[in-house]
Amino acid sequence: MRALVLGSGIVGRAAAWDMSRRGHEVTVADVDASVAHRLGEELGLSWKTLDVTDMRAVDTALSANDAVISAVPYLFGVSLAKSAVANRCHYFDFGGNPTVVKQQLVLDDEARAADLAIVPDCGLAPGMANVMAAGLIEAHDDAPIDDVQIRVGVLPAHPTGTLQYQLAFYAGGLINEYAEPCEVIENGAASTVEPLTRFESLEWPEIGTLEAFSTAGGTSTMCQQYLGRVQNLEYKTIRYPGHGRIFAAMREIGLFATDPADFGGVAVAPRTVLQDLLTDRLPQGGPDLALVDVAVTAGGVTKRQRIRDEHDGEFSALARTTAFPATALCDLIDRGEVGFRGAAAMHTATPADLLLTELSSVNIIAENQ
Repeated sequence: MRALVLGSGIVGRAAAWDMSRRGHEVTVADVDASVAHRLGEELGLSWKTLDVTDMRAVDTALSANDAVISAVPYLFGVSLAKSAVANRCHYFDFGGNPTVVKQQLVLDDEARAADLAIVPDCGLAPGMANVMAAGLIEAHDDAPIDDVQIRVGVLPAHPTGTLQYQLAFYAGGLINEYAEPCEVIENGAASTVEPLTRFESLEWPEIGTLEAFSTAGGTSTMCQQYLGRVQNLEYKTIRYPGHGRIFAAMREIGLFATDPADFGGVAVAPRTVLQDLLTDRLPQGGPDLALVDVAVTAGGVTKRQRIRDEHDGEFSALARTTAFPATALCDLIDRGEVGFRGAAAMHTATPADLLLTELSSVNIIAENQ
C-alpha cells in the first residue's frame, strides 16, 4: 500500500513510523518543508511539502496514494475526505468534532461505490475507546444495555503548575472539546449536556484520585447508533483534580468566545488569545500517561476494560494511542481482514477483537477488570 501521512507533528510521526513498520510505502507531508524533510530523513521515508488548503495539490497527492492518514487539524477534515473519495484513496483521521464528522459521513454512498473506507474518529477518543465500548456492548449479546460509561485522559506523568497539564496536541482542539455541547443518551433519549460539567472522582491504581468531567466529541456517533438499545451513554475526560473547574471559569468569563471583541481599540477573539497562550505557556513533551476506562452494564452485569499506556522512550502515550489505532485499522483493511467500505466512525468500521489484537503488537493492552 502507498500511504500518505498528512502532518508531521508528534501524532503524524508515530503514524508514519508504524505504517512503515507494517511494510507500507509511506510519504510524509507537511506545510512546513523543513519539518517534513526532517521527519522523512529521520524515518528514511519519502517526504513532500503540502498545503492542505491547496485542493489542487491535495488532489494530486491523494491520487498517487492508496490511503491517507490525516494528522492535521479537524477543520480540514471535510475537504480532505471529499478529495479522498474523488481520488480513490482510503481515508482515516483523528476526528473529534461532531459537526465535521457528520459532514464526512454524508460521503457514505460515494465511498461504497468507489470501494473505499472513509473513517474519521480513528484516534484515542473518539476512536479506540469507542471501539472498546462497542465491543463490550456486543459482549452482552442482544441484551438491552443499561449504561455505557467511557472515561479517557492523557496526563503528564509528573504534573506541574496549577493546571497540572501539559499540552499534548493542538490547543484549538483542546478548547473545542471544552467548549462544544456533549452528546449523550440519557434515560433512553438523545440529549446534550454542557461541557466542563458533571464532575466526578475516579480512582486509578498507582496514581490515586483523578477527576472526570463532560467534554465534546468523545461519544463519536455512538448516541445515534445505539439509541433505542442503550438507556444511558456518556463520555468524560480524565484530568488531575482541579483542572476542569479552572477551564470552566475561563469559559464563564468569555475566554472561549470566537467573536472579536474590542480591547483598547484592538479587535481580537478571546479564544485566539487563549489558544496562543496555551501553546506558548503550557509545558510540552514530557513523559505522559494515557488512561482509558470503559464500562458497560446490562441486567446488573458490568463488563469493564482499562488501558494504561506510557511514553515508550520513542513515542509519547498520546502519540501511540492516537496514531496506532488508525494505522492498525488501515493495515487491517489493506490485508482484507476488515472488509468495511463506506463512511463511518471507527467503532462501526472494525470489530473490537481484531483492533485490540492488532494493537497488542505495539504493547497497547486492554485489560478486563
